[in-house]
Amino acid sequence: MSTIAVFSASNCRGDEVAEAVATKLDWQLVTHAQLLERAARRFNVSTPPLDRALWGERSVFNRLTHEKERSLARVRVTLAELLEDGRVVLIGPAGYLIPPELTQVLKVGLVADAEHRATLAAKEENVSPANAQRLIRRDDERWQRVTLQLFGLAPWDTRLHDLLVPMHATSVERAVELICESVARPAVRSTAETWQATLDFGLAAQVQLTLADEGYDVEVRAESGRVVVIINRYTSRLERLRAELSRLARTVQGVKDVNAIVGPHYKQPDIYPGLDDEDLPPKILLVDDEREFVLTLSERLEARNLESAVAHDGEEALAIVETDAPDVMVLDLKMPGIDGLEVLRRVKQERPETEVIILTGHGSDRERVRATELGAFAYLNKPVDIDELAETMKQAYQRVRQRGRDDDSDGDSDR
Repeated sequence: MSTIAVFSASNCRGDEVAEAVATKLDWQLVTHAQLLERAARRFNVSTPPLDRALWGERSVFNRLTHEKERSLARVRVTLAELLEDGRVVLIGPAGYLIPPELTQVLKVGLVADAEHRATLAAKEENVSPANAQRLIRRDDERWQRVTLQLFGLAPWDTRLHDLLVPMHATSVERAVELICESVARPAVRSTAETWQATLDFGLAAQVQLTLADEGYDVEVRAESGRVVVIINRYTSRLERLRAELSRLARTVQGVKDVNAIVGPHYKQPDIYPGLDDEDLPPKILLVDDEREFVLTLSERLEARNLESAVAHDGEEALAIVETDAPDVMVLDLKMPGIDGLEVLRRVKQERPETEVIILTGHGSDRERVRATELGAFAYLNKPVDIDELAETMKQAYQRVRQRGRDDDSDGDSDR
């Protein structure tokens, strides 16, 4: 059965149009919130992680938790179940997850020029024209996060929609007519091929969820029960990874065969010599108000297989530590607001298991002594040699791991 996926910019009357279409066709209307609730019940999880994933947001340490990958897979499984039923009008960003080979899905974009949307926003939200424009820009940025991460395209690119309706020049009634006329066309009807594609979409989502639950971030495709797992992240143990991914994928009901392959983005980085995966701190936080420097540092560490989150001031760093403490933090001393020494003091007081490496271009002997007294693991000067920093991180993480082993040993002796 056919499905309609509606994507609406703010102040384009999307909810009104979607509800009217569902009423006219006597189809089920599924809003963004309802889809999240359905997925949450299906997998016994909360809705916020699902919502964040759909809008292109991720935890600063997503590499470790794989929350985003698991959440998107759960939404895909839920979507596939809806598509199997058909006769659904879906509104929200989840529709972008539906692959193009599911041609029984009519993808509709509701757009309007900025002036029209700003006028409506000012009236409906009772805000000034300037604030209305800010609201619109914020909404557009959210949609852009979704489409850029999935397709590398702007949200309202015509290639993403089967029907694009300019709501500044179209009434709700006329928009409903256009959508109903379009979904009745032969090209949108369900066929044996689209039914198989829907089943494959659901199977691929199930496999992807199984792999994400085990900590693997890979792309998955399926065709008539034959699954292809695409590896885009470099690993020094490729054959072992292929075997493990294939083994896990075969545990999913409906999988007939598995082929784990290297994808187009797979490449070997310039890994630091002797730095095995087990030596890498999985959770690194870089804290520096010099944005260009910290971005460059993050990229250079990534080239050595070290992924990191970034904070640009002390307040942001402390907020991250409170919710998701890193294993290793690289901290600048001279920052506006809360300076590095105060951040170090609070971190070691509240999260003593986090090892902190001071990295500064304006340090003094007095600050070095004070940082050591507060518990800093190391004190390095800018400009830093990237190999020296990587080795220092490795040593810091060794201390974290040794402390964990000691704690486990103490726990065993108490039993």
